[in-house]
Amino acid sequence: MDLGLEGATVVVSGGASNIGRAISLGFAGEGARVVIADIDHAQAKRVADEAPGGSVVARETDVTDPGSVEATVEFVLGNFGGIDVLVNCAGWTVDRLFLDKPREELEKEIAVDFWGFINFTRPVVAHMVSRRRGRVVSIASDAGRIGEWREAVYSGTKAGVIAMTKAIAREVGKYGITLNVVCPGFTPGRPETSGAESIWRGEQGALFGEEVLERIARSYPLRRLGRPEDVVAPVLLLASERASYITGQTLSVSGGYTMI
Repeated sequence: MDLGLEGATVVVSGGASNIGRAISLGFAGEGARVVIADIDHAQAKRVADEAPGGSVVARETDVTDPGSVEATVEFVLGNFGGIDVLVNCAGWTVDRLFLDKPREELEKEIAVDFWGFINFTRPVVAHMVSRRRGRVVSIASDAGRIGEWREAVYSGTKAGVIAMTKAIAREVGKYGITLNVVCPGFTPGRPETSGAESIWRGEQGALFGEEVLERIARSYPLRRLGRPEDVVAPVLLLASERASYITGQTLSVSGGYTMI
């Protein structure tokens, strides 16, 4: 199926590692021009080097800083003339009971996972309104649909992304703009898909060792954890003209973990 993404300009926040990396390379494989907006510029450049024909550009961006985001948006508009697709993929969490979580972790989760979504979506959608077309696909989590143990604030931010996506989709649908959400399953990542160990394995240490990961996998109907590549095709489809009549929707790509 030709998704018609060749030549499209795509911005992927958090596109340097794990799911974001896979999405960035997926768009590049479709012939799109991709700008990775990520705070880890070195890793973003490594992903750009993987992509064919210079189709991926790395742009250092802090999604929690509106000025940094606006500078990246201006960079893309100045160099490519427009933004056809925005993928909000930047995310951060530490698995910990709500009452044990220090204030700085609470604030960082909200800053990255919720304000990061707002900071990017607002200027990009404003641009899309002026062009009367555009696609926004945001990566949330099934934690935002059901609430997840040891992920209270993360669950809240992702629920916020889902609800805001629906609200904004209602507001801008008349301009030919669609906004949708993809909720991956637990996708812990591996060193080869990121510049370092993912947060799940690095900062958590033994909490997510192989034995624990195997036990988590058994709780999924498909009996395996998510892989970054599992998320790519749904995102590409929702970003394409093939999905022009789909908006305000939330798609779980989670091995059946939730069936809502």
